[in-house]
Amino acid sequence: MVKTVAVMVGSLRKESINNKLMKALQKLADGRLQFHLLHIGDLPHYDDDLWADPPESVLRLKDRVEHSDAVLAITPEYNRSYPGVIKNAIDWATRPYGQNSWKGKPAAVTGTSPGVIGAAMAQARLKNDMVHVGMVMMSTPEAYIQWHPEAYAADGSVTDEKTAKFLQAYVDAFAGWIEKHG
Repeated sequence: MVKTVAVMVGSLRKESINNKLMKALQKLADGRLQFHLLHIGDLPHYDDDLWADPPESVLRLKDRVEHSDAVLAITPEYNRSYPGVIKNAIDWATRPYGQNSWKGKPAAVTGTSPGVIGAAMAQARLKNDMVHVGMVMMSTPEAYIQWHPEAYAADGSVTDEKTAKFLQAYVDAFAGWIEKHG
């Protein structure tokens, strides 16, 4: 049975390398995991007063997370951390009090950057925050991806054999994690 995955991509840029990584992972997961992109860029900054008349973007976020089998966060690294747009989405979906949409969801984190550590610091901080809000975090394998554009085709397929093998193992482990903890 195909499992649904709510996906947060922390870069809003149209040509984001993290969005390209998401497309590659989605292609590798085809037939087992169905990705649903969470549109986190249109969420207002968290404001508890907005619960009196919640914005449609917030209700859509909570609904998508609640109706997904798992969560995947794909993050760039900004100043040794993950982008605020992801933190904002995490905060919105934990509220109102007692209605935490993330709780109990199997989850994983990855990300890419041009640097050799592949967003490792951002991933570590994000994993900590995702565990704190109740997600069941996959700890291994970790996927700190140094971006090499020549390893990916325009359609999202991975053209470099070594990269494809590594990413396929990551997707396989995540699918297994969802089966075990979903």
